[in-house]
Amino acid sequence: MIHYISVRVSAHATEDESRVRSALDLFLLNSFDKGKCTDTDKYVESLVVEGYHGNPITMFSSAIKRKPDTKAFAAFVRPKMTPEDVELLREEMPDRLDDDQMFHLRFDKQAAFNGRIKLSSSSDAIIVKVKIETYPKDRLEAGRIVEELFG
Repeated sequence: MIHYISVRVSAHATEDESRVRSALDLFLLNSFDKGKCTDTDKYVESLVVEGYHGNPITMFSSAIKRKPDTKAFAAFVRPKMTPEDVELLREEMPDRLDDDQMFHLRFDKQAAFNGRIKLSSSSDAIIVKVKIETYPKDRLEAGRIVEELFG
């Protein structure tokens, strides 16, 4: 099903890092330890990079690798999506699944901070990559798995 999930988000100099972490934690708290996680600090890496104009940007990232945690992620995200976002996801599913069987999602940071799951097309979003595993590699089967999990 899901091999692993990578989640990352950036906090620009004009943003409150704690609010960005809170938005990220919406996903992580509901994934790790089968959705019973209370502290994500041990799961999140942070890296401060320099933006194009010399501004500091803090990158937060996490990898969800254990099967129960990846299942918890999907089980949390799908029911929280609006019917409109589910329909949009269904329409865009073939374009969101690349040749390496990586399914790409972006979620609105502000909505996540407010406890909601909303798809986003912005580059300033919570970036989620879901690696789908099939043996042997089969894009059609990967598409069926994505449909089952998120459609």
